[in-house]
Amino acid sequence: MKQAQTALADVLRAMNHGSQNAEARARVERAYQLAAAAHGEQRRKSGDPYIQHPLAVARLLAEIGMDVDTIVAGLLHDLVEDTDVSLDQLSQEFGPEVAALVDGVTKLKIIDHLTQRSIEEERSEQEAESLRKMFIAMAEDTRVVMIKLADRLHNMSTLEALTTERQREYAREALEIFAPLANRLGIWQWKWELEDLCLRHIDLDSYRRIASQIKERRAVREASIERSIAALRARLTAEGIEAEISGRAKHIYSIYQKMLRKGIRFDQVFDVRAIRVITDTVPNCYRVLGIVHGLWKPIPGEFDDYIASPKDNGYQSLHTAVIGEDGRTLEVQIRTAEMHYIAEYGIAAHWRYKEGITKRDEAFEAKIAWLRVLMDWRQELTNAGEFMDAMKTDIFQDRVYVFTPKGKIIDLPVGSTPIDFAYHIHTEIGHRCRGAKVNDQWRRLDYQLRTGERVEIITGKRPAPSRDWLNPALGYAKTTRAQAKIRQWFRRQDRDQNIAQGWDIVERELKRLGLEQISHETLAKWFGIDKVEDFHAAVGFGDIHTAQISSKIGQMRAEEQKEQEILTDRYLLPTATTVEGIQVQGTGGLLTRLANCCHPLPGDSIVGYVTRGKGVTIHRRDCPNMLRKVDQDRLIEVDWGPKTETAPATIAITAYDRTGLLHDISGIISAERINIDGSAVDVDRQSNISTMYITVEVSDIAQLSRLLTRIEQLPNVIEARRRTRVGK
Repeated sequence: MKQAQTALADVLRAMNHGSQNAEARARVERAYQLAAAAHGEQRRKSGDPYIQHPLAVARLLAEIGMDVDTIVAGLLHDLVEDTDVSLDQLSQEFGPEVAALVDGVTKLKIIDHLTQRSIEEERSEQEAESLRKMFIAMAEDTRVVMIKLADRLHNMSTLEALTTERQREYAREALEIFAPLANRLGIWQWKWELEDLCLRHIDLDSYRRIASQIKERRAVREASIERSIAALRARLTAEGIEAEISGRAKHIYSIYQKMLRKGIRFDQVFDVRAIRVITDTVPNCYRVLGIVHGLWKPIPGEFDDYIASPKDNGYQSLHTAVIGEDGRTLEVQIRTAEMHYIAEYGIAAHWRYKEGITKRDEAFEAKIAWLRVLMDWRQELTNAGEFMDAMKTDIFQDRVYVFTPKGKIIDLPVGSTPIDFAYHIHTEIGHRCRGAKVNDQWRRLDYQLRTGERVEIITGKRPAPSRDWLNPALGYAKTTRAQAKIRQWFRRQDRDQNIAQGWDIVERELKRLGLEQISHETLAKWFGIDKVEDFHAAVGFGDIHTAQISSKIGQMRAEEQKEQEILTDRYLLPTATTVEGIQVQGTGGLLTRLANCCHPLPGDSIVGYVTRGKGVTIHRRDCPNMLRKVDQDRLIEVDWGPKTETAPATIAITAYDRTGLLHDISGIISAERINIDGSAVDVDRQSNISTMYITVEVSDIAQLSRLLTRIEQLPNVIEARRRTRVGK
C-alpha cells in the first residue's frame, strides 16, 4: 500500500509541472481510490500488486502534459475488462468523456489477441503488416491511443516474468507497431524508450555492448560537446540572443540501426556529436543558424528547414551539420521552446488544461483526422482475416498506409504509386527512382500501392525523372507533392533545352495522332500562349503534357464545329440529319460511312463526299483523296454528332519481337475497355522487328493518345502511332 501511495504522489507531482489545479488532482485521487478498491488483491505475472500498472500509466501521461480526463482514464483503463466496474458507473463518477476513453482502450485490447493469434497461426508477413497498419486509424479519440501507448511502454519494462520467447514476440510487436505509432504522433521520448526496451529483449548482446561503449566514451564525448556549447553560448551572448543550449543524447537503438544500415563500427557512429539550441522566436532561430555557420564550417547538403516545411507529424526545427573545433561532425538542432515541447511530446502538446476545462487545438485535430477515423465495432470479429477485411472496408477508403524497408509508416492518398512514395521519402529519391519492389516483388512504377505493403525504391546514380510521370493518363504520379517536385526539376533545366524538347514532344504527338496539319502556332494559341517558344518551354518542363494536347485538340475541334452550326443556322440550311453519330448538313435520309483511306476519328476535322449510290463517305479534311477530288459539288458539310460513341482507328506498332508482346498490348487495350476490330502482324526476321496493325474502337483522339502512350511504355516497343491511310 505504501508503494502505491508513493506512485500516486509521483503522478500528482508530474501534474504539478503543468497547470492542473486542485480540483483536477482531487479527481485523480478519487480515480486511484476506485481503481485500488476494484483491483483489490489482483497481482501481475511479476507478482507486483496490479494497481502499480495503472499508476505507472497515469504517471507517463501526466509527464507529457496530458489533460486530466486522460490521466484519470489511464488510472481506470483496465477496470471494465478486469473488474466488476461498468462503463455506466465510470460515466456517473467521472463523466462520459472518461468512460468513452476507457471504452476505447478496452476495445483496443482486441489488437493484442489478434496479433498473438496471427503469430501462433504463422500468418503471412503481409497480413501482419496490414494488421499493424490498421491499428493506426482505429481509435475514435487520439487520447485512446495515447493511453494504449503508455500501457505498452510500462508493460515493456516489466517483461521479466514472461518466457524468453514471449518476451521477444512482445518486443517485436512493440517495435513494429507501437514505436512507429509513437513516432507518427511525434512523441519522441516514448519512441526512444520503446525502441531501446525492445532491443534489450530482441538482441540483448548488442544492447549491452552498445550501452557499455556509450558509458566508456561518455567522458570524452561530453568534454567535446561542452567545449562546443561554451563557444556557441559566448557568441550568442555577444549577439544578445537568449538561448538554452544542451547536448543531445544518442539512443541505443538508433546507434544499433545506424551500425547495421551503414555497416560501420560503434566508434564511427560516435564521431557525430549533437547539440540542441532552444530560443524564444522564429527569427532568432535563423539568427542562431547564421551564427552557427559563421562559427563552424557547414557541411554542404546537410541543412534541413523543418520550420518552413514541417514534417507530417507537426515537427518543426532547423537541422544543420558542421565541422566542429576538433574536426569532427557536429549536428545542431535549433527551435523555439514551443517547437521543442511539440517535438518532445508530439500530439500531447496540443491539449491544454485551463480552468478545469480541456481545451483542444481544433486546427490540429483536423490535421490528424487520419487517426480518428470512425469504426463500426458492432461487427463480429472472429479472426484476424475478418478483422482486416472490416478495417479495409470501414476505414481505409481514402488513404493507404505502407512501410519503408526499415518499418517506418508512410501514409499516402489512395491510388498512390511507387513514384509518390519515393518523393514522399525525399525529393532526391524521387528524382533518382528507377524501379520499385513491393513486398520483395518487382512492380511497375504506375502500380497502385495498398495498405500494409512494404515498398523499396531502386535508385540510379543521377537524377533523371521522366516527363511521362506528369501524364495523368499514365498514372505515375498522383500526389501534388510528387508532381510539383517533378515540374520543379524540369524547370531548373536550361530553357533552350526545354524549348527543344518541347518541340520534339509536340511534333511526335501530332505525328503519332496523324494530325501533322495542325501547326505548333495554332496549338500555342489554343492554350492561350502568344509565343510558340513559350509553349514549347511549357511542354518541355512539364506544365503541359501530351494528354492535355490531345484533349485540347478535341476541345477546339468541337468548338469549331459549334461555330459551323451557327453559320449553318445563319444561312438557313435545312435541318441537319444525324446518322450513326455524323451530322449531315442540308439534307436527310443519306447513309454515312467512315472512309477507309484516312480513318477519321471524333475530334478530327471532317467533310462528307456524296457517292453515286447517294450515300455519304466521311473523310478527314486533309485526306489526300479529298484534296484530289475534282467534283467539288459533291462535297457536303458534316460534323460529329453529339451522341458519337466510338469509331474505328488503326494503330501501327513497331517493336523488337519478343514472346508475350501481343499479349501485353492486348492487355493494355482491354484495360482501357477498348474493343479490337482486327489485327495483322508483319515480322522482319532479319532485323527481328515486327509491325502490328490493330484496328480499335475509340471514343475520341484523347483516348487514342492515352492508348498509344501506354503501349509505348511496354518493353521492346519502338513506336506506336495512328495509321491514317494505307501505306502510311
